Amino acid sequence: MRPGDEWVAFKMAERGGRGSGGHGSLDKSITLPPDEIFRNLENAKRFAIDIGGSLTKLAYYSTVQHKVARVRSFDHSGKDIENEPLYEISVQEEITARLHFIKFENTYIETCLDFIKDHLVNTETKVIKATGGGAYKFKDLIEKKLGLKVDKEDVMTCLIKGCNFVLRNIPHEVFAYQKDSDTEFRFQTNHPNIFPYLLVNIGSGVSIVKVETEDKFEWIGGSSIGGGTFWGLGALLTKTKKFDELLQLASKGQHTNVDMLVKDVYGGAYQTLGLSGNLIASSFGKSTTADKEFSKEDMAKSLLHMISNDIGQLACLYAKLHNLDKIYFGGFFIRGHPVTMRTITYSINFFSKGEVQALFLRHEGYLGAIGAFLKGAEQDNPNQYSWGENYAGSSGLMSTSPDVYPMQRTRSGTFDMLEMDRLERPLVNLPLLKDPSTYIPDTVDLTDDAMARKYWLTCFEEALDGVAKRAAASQPDSIDALQRAEKFRQKYWNKLQTLRQQPFAYGTLTVRSLLDTREHCLNEFNFPDPYSKVKQKENGIALKCFQSVIESLDSLGWEERQFALVKGLLAGNVFDWGAKAVSDVLESEPQFGFEEAKSKLQERPWLEDSYSQWLERLKEGPPHKCALIFADNSGIDIILGVFPFVRELLSRGTEVILACNSGPALNDVTYSESLIVTERIAAMDPVIQSALREEKLLLVQTGSSSPCLDLSRLDKGLAVLVRERKTDLVIIEGMGRAIHTNYYAALKCESLKLAVIKNSWLADRLGGKIFSVIFKYEVPCK
Repeated sequence: MRPGDEWVAFKMAERGGRGSGGHGSLDKSITLPPDEIFRNLENAKRFAIDIGGSLTKLAYYSTVQHKVARVRSFDHSGKDIENEPLYEISVQEEITARLHFIKFENTYIETCLDFIKDHLVNTETKVIKATGGGAYKFKDLIEKKLGLKVDKEDVMTCLIKGCNFVLRNIPHEVFAYQKDSDTEFRFQTNHPNIFPYLLVNIGSGVSIVKVETEDKFEWIGGSSIGGGTFWGLGALLTKTKKFDELLQLASKGQHTNVDMLVKDVYGGAYQTLGLSGNLIASSFGKSTTADKEFSKEDMAKSLLHMISNDIGQLACLYAKLHNLDKIYFGGFFIRGHPVTMRTITYSINFFSKGEVQALFLRHEGYLGAIGAFLKGAEQDNPNQYSWGENYAGSSGLMSTSPDVYPMQRTRSGTFDMLEMDRLERPLVNLPLLKDPSTYIPDTVDLTDDAMARKYWLTCFEEALDGVAKRAAASQPDSIDALQRAEKFRQKYWNKLQTLRQQPFAYGTLTVRSLLDTREHCLNEFNFPDPYSKVKQKENGIALKCFQSVIESLDSLGWEERQFALVKGLLAGNVFDWGAKAVSDVLESEPQFGFEEAKSKLQERPWLEDSYSQWLERLKEGPPHKCALIFADNSGIDIILGVFPFVRELLSRGTEVILACNSGPALNDVTYSESLIVTERIAAMDPVIQSALREEKLLLVQTGSSSPCLDLSRLDKGLAVLVRERKTDLVIIEGMGRAIHTNYYAALKCESLKLAVIKNSWLADRLGGKIFSVIFKYEVPCK
């Protein structure tokens, strides 16, 4: 044990009673570090629980106190501000809401309830919402241990509420399983309209529910042949009584040793009916003719195929009957096991001839607990908020291969922990997306691209020490900054190692998800803005140069000025502390500035075709009504690159919406910083001042705290403004926003995507050199 850590060891063999029932002599313990499992329990306000036949899923809502970086403009009136900081930086405490979901075996329920009782301090409720069959079995135990009244909720209602919640709030929640492809999991794009769909819940039996709206659903069918059948018959056939052990047996079996195939009956394929010779003609058919013993593995595999095929055909028939093409499968029979998902997928594909898709959920084990929690929190209307998965506190989807990390599958289940943070503002699609249902933010899927995955994981590993050092240095007055920075380093390192083995752990692996996970881990250890002082300094330096840059631009002819504006915008984008090639230069050459950055850019033909089209549009076409600009970095980027470009648009009669991050990430400019910077620029420049006064220049927040940009999850206020101002031009700047994400994003209006490639490996892959530029002017097809 590490000094200072609070560890709790549960000796299950010593507790006896209910804690060891059904498992024989359980001579083992589970060791739980509370800061990793029952996190923030002392601030838990409300509880819900879903108890199934073998697993308990606990949900609780807590308030989380963490540090946030704030900036506030100094009162410079009557002062010589030449050497004064541009604004004040402070770190303040903020309280936010978080949902916690924990899954554990029923074996440990009594001990876990004891632990929860001992750590409850601030709970606001006297009731715990409960669902699942075990809610009846364990009702008295829960009420005795926690002192809370158990209020039971309908199982199916809770499942559907939970399913709707994860479909709406968690990107890459849904996946198709493809065992024989290079990518085991094929994650789906979140569709803006999740209804209607078919939910097939496979527990002891099978329930099939058609879900039409948030509150409208109906049970349309089912079957008594389900998980209980597999468990019961499997125990009779193999003398194996544990469900997961049965599935492990099945994963090693060969069903063709037991099942009679079409070719066993007809000597090959049955061409008249178009049946392959390898199709099962009769489950367990060979057991009536073969005079031999069959292995446990083969019988378990045959049984699993029989039940999965039956469920698949039934689900497919109901989907076709109700004109549905999406079927979500859940229940303890699934639980992320490969053989189950593979056979159900095959069955659905076979019987529907590829017209219906079998889909699974990363968090399907938590649907009931989520739904029960939502039922108990209806007075708070949790669905009015947007929620985001906290990668720092959530465990990832396990590999379904029995050969990968076998120890991690001993307790099985898709997830052990899930945490979701309530976001400050609701998030919606950008109204200008051409087709939100097919929009994919990320340019490269690292789950698919093994070479790129290896490179980027190594890149983030090599940068980790520097990030931890930067984090500690950002809080020089904190006595525990070094210790917290080391905890951050270790946690993010462990996440990277998990992603090396299981790249699908949090959905599709991308550069964006790697960056976001790092930001989550930094925030977890109270490093809200490691680059705050860097941004403060660079903003101050850039402001001193603003007027001379504007004077230089104004002295140029129209066409020459357009080129200089674009070059300045790109040169400003060089100043990205998240790029190692740049941070090395900025740390070793303190005098590196705007003109030096311009000289770094690769010269023509870096603009040529696309720039010519843009120039022609400016010459021949009417001014744009309104431009939406997504800004990137602080300092030179926004002040000497973006604002001169904004000023030119305003001079043409184009209104401008300037969107900046809601929260900090690397040295990206935040909304609160942009307000101060803009105020100072307006004091120097009448064009900006007039535009602000007349509301032709509007500053908004994106709703994001990421170095990348997901146009399907933007601040609702931004989306409303885009509609109201009839925005007809979108400008996306920066590597994270225009290359790692949105490079292929299709919009309804004209768009500019600009960035400097500040990574040698990526530049080489794209056929260029480091500091090559991207300038992409796109006009939608009419």
